[in-house]
Amino acid sequence: MPREKASENVTIRLSLCLKYLRGMSEETRISSGRLAELVGTSGARVRKDLSYFGQFGTPRKGYRVGRLREEISKVLGLDRVWPIALVGVGKLGRALLNNFGSERGSFHIQVGFDVNPNKIGKRVAGVKVYHPYQMPKIIREQKIQIGMIAAPAEAAQESADLLVISGIKGILNFSSTRVVVPSYVKLKNADFTSQLEVITYYIVNNQRSKLAHS
Repeated sequence: MPREKASENVTIRLSLCLKYLRGMSEETRISSGRLAELVGTSGARVRKDLSYFGQFGTPRKGYRVGRLREEISKVLGLDRVWPIALVGVGKLGRALLNNFGSERGSFHIQVGFDVNPNKIGKRVAGVKVYHPYQMPKIIREQKIQIGMIAAPAEAAQESADLLVISGIKGILNFSSTRVVVPSYVKLKNADFTSQLEVITYYIVNNQRSKLAHS
């Protein structure tokens, strides 16, 4: 465990490291410099990030990929399967079910919740759908700690409130509006529009810069 709490940026970089390590042979060795190139940071930063959690490499010899992959997985809690509760089984919800509906990785949507009577009690992509009023009972019984919100904007806050009441510890919000949760619940907003706007900003400004220098 870390000697002090690591920042969110550290966990993001570790996640990126793990992404690249998964495509490498277990017995391969990799240097902090090479990891830094892949992640887009410095070797010193990679070494500092890893030092929060222990000593995984040998000076001047680098890290053995298999062990480093295993240790980062443990740090990120990926050495087990995390069941997820999905709120909203519309088009976006179905897309999420197609991606996380089977136990192929560390995350698995275990239950769905929707107000549509045509979906309640049925299975969508193999996942049972319940009415939201059943959320506290189902989530506690199945010991689920992560929730995803794919409900319409007008239902997003109510969905978040229900997840919090049910004992959820972390929420990934895919709705088009922000939600408010207590400080003890980790909230991440997956705002596709904002990310696309960042991309268009850079495209437009790069084009303007080229025109200004032409």
